[in-house]
Amino acid sequence: MLNLSVLLEDAARKTPDRDAVVFGDMRLSYAMIDMIASQVAHLLRSRGIGVGDKVALSCPNVPYFPMVYFGILKAGAAVVPLNVLLKPREITYHLDDSDAKALFVFEGTPELPLGEMGRAGFQGSPACEHLFLMTTDPGATESPYEDAELFWPALAGLPGTIDAALTGADDTAVILYTSGTTGQPKGAELSHSNMLMNAFVSDAMFERTDHDVSLVVLPMFHAFGQSCVMNVGFRRRSTLVLQARFEPAEALRLMAKEKVSIFAGVPTMYWALLSDQGTVPVEEVAANLHTCVSGGASLPLEVLKGFEKKFGVKVLEGYGLSETSPVASFNQPDRPTKPGSIGTPIWGVDMKLIDEEWKTVEGEGPGEIAVRGHNIMKGYYGRPEATEESIRDGWFRTGDIARRDEDGFYYIIDRSKDMIIRGGFNVYPRELEEVLMTHPAVSLAAVVGVPHDSHGEEIKAYVIRRPDATVTEEELIAWGKENFASYKYPRIVEFRDELPMTATGKILKRELR
Repeated sequence: MLNLSVLLEDAARKTPDRDAVVFGDMRLSYAMIDMIASQVAHLLRSRGIGVGDKVALSCPNVPYFPMVYFGILKAGAAVVPLNVLLKPREITYHLDDSDAKALFVFEGTPELPLGEMGRAGFQGSPACEHLFLMTTDPGATESPYEDAELFWPALAGLPGTIDAALTGADDTAVILYTSGTTGQPKGAELSHSNMLMNAFVSDAMFERTDHDVSLVVLPMFHAFGQSCVMNVGFRRRSTLVLQARFEPAEALRLMAKEKVSIFAGVPTMYWALLSDQGTVPVEEVAANLHTCVSGGASLPLEVLKGFEKKFGVKVLEGYGLSETSPVASFNQPDRPTKPGSIGTPIWGVDMKLIDEEWKTVEGEGPGEIAVRGHNIMKGYYGRPEATEESIRDGWFRTGDIARRDEDGFYYIIDRSKDMIIRGGFNVYPRELEEVLMTHPAVSLAAVVGVPHDSHGEEIKAYVIRRPDATVTEEELIAWGKENFASYKYPRIVEFRDELPMTATGKILKRELR
C-alpha cells in the first residue's frame, strides 16, 4: 500500500496540535485538517466513489483545499485540481475528459464567482454525478443551487477517522492538466509514488528548522504550489500561511507577522516583492527567511541579485513540468549555485539533451531536455498516442531547448514548441487559436508571446478578418475575456491581411514574434 494521504496522517499523529493552516484569523491544527479530510472520504464512499474514480476540485488557496485534496486521496480516488480561472466551457471539458464523478467547488466572490461557473460547467457534464459547494460562510444551511450539496451539512455526523484506501504505488493519485505542447489540455496522470517521491526529494533539498512556516502564494491547484509547497510543507509538518491571491504588500506583512521561513514563487512575484515600497521593514521579513525557491520561468538576473541583496537570502532556481511531478532539476544546496541555471537533476532523476529523432546530443548542446526517473508521469489520461509521442524507453521529452555546461548545469535557452509563460502560467497558442476562429469575424488567427516587463510574456493574437468583417481590437479582446480564463485571453490584437507562411502553409511564428 502507498497513499499520498500519509503526508497529512503522519503530521496529524506526530504534531496534532500544531497549526497546519493559517488563513486570516483562522488557525487550523493538523488534527483538525485530518479529521475533516476523513469526513470527506466517508462522504465520497457513501456516494460509491473510491479506488480508481476521479474527483475534481476547484478551489483557491483557502483551507478547504487541503481538506478536500487529502479526503479524496483517503477515499482512494484521484484528485483532479482545476484552475480557478477556468470558464464554464473549460470546466465541462476537464470534467468530461477526466471522467470525474464529483466536483467540489468553492463559492468564490462577486469578482470571481467560482460557484456559479463551477455549477454551469457541472451542468454541461452529465457523467459528473455530484456537486459539492464549499461556502464562504461555513454556517450556511441552504444551497443556492438545487443540484448542489453544501459541504458542511454533507459532512455532518460523519466519522472523523477512516482507514485510508489500500492504493498501490502506481495507482493514480492526481491528474494535472497541461496542454503539453499543442491542442486541448491533456491530463498528466501522476501516481502516489510519483508525488511522494517528489515531495521527499524536494524536502531533502531545502534547509529546514524544527518548525518551518511557509507562505503559500502559489496556487495549490498548480503543480509547483501543490507539490513543492503544500506536500513538502505537510511532509515536514510546517505551518502553511495561505494567501488566496498574491498581493505583494500583504505577502510581506504576513511574512513578518507569521515569521515565514520558506517562500516559493514565480519570477513575477519576486519582481513584485522587490519593487514593493510598502511599510513593512525589510529586517522583519529577513529575520526568519532562510529558503527562497523560484520556478515556472527563468528569473531575470537583476531581479535575483536585487532580491538577494534586499532580503539577505539566496534564491534557488529549479525546473520541472506537470509531467515530472513536477521537480526535475534544482540548484541544490550541497553544490555551488549558478544564477540563470535550472541546476542539475534531482536525486533519482536523469536528464540529457536529445535531437528531434530522440538521439542523444553530447557536450554543451543545444538540445531538447529529456528526463527519466521516479518523477515521470504514468501517461496522459485516455491518450495512449500522445503518451507514446512523449515517452520512449522511460525518457520524457519536455519540449524545452537547453544547453549544458562542463559541470552538468542546464540552462533553458528556448522552447521547441510555441508555449507562452504568462505570469508563471502555461498558455498554449493552439487552444486559443482554435477558439478565436469560432468568432464569426475571424478567418485566421496566430497567437504568440511577446515580452512583458512584469508578466514575462504577454499574449498577442495576429488576426485575419473575414471579408467585410468590422470587429475591432477592443471587441475581440472583450470576447476573449468572456471565453478564456483570465490569464489566457489575448491582451493585444493586430489585424493583418496576410500572415507569413512556409511553402506548406505553416505559419511562421518566429517572424511574428
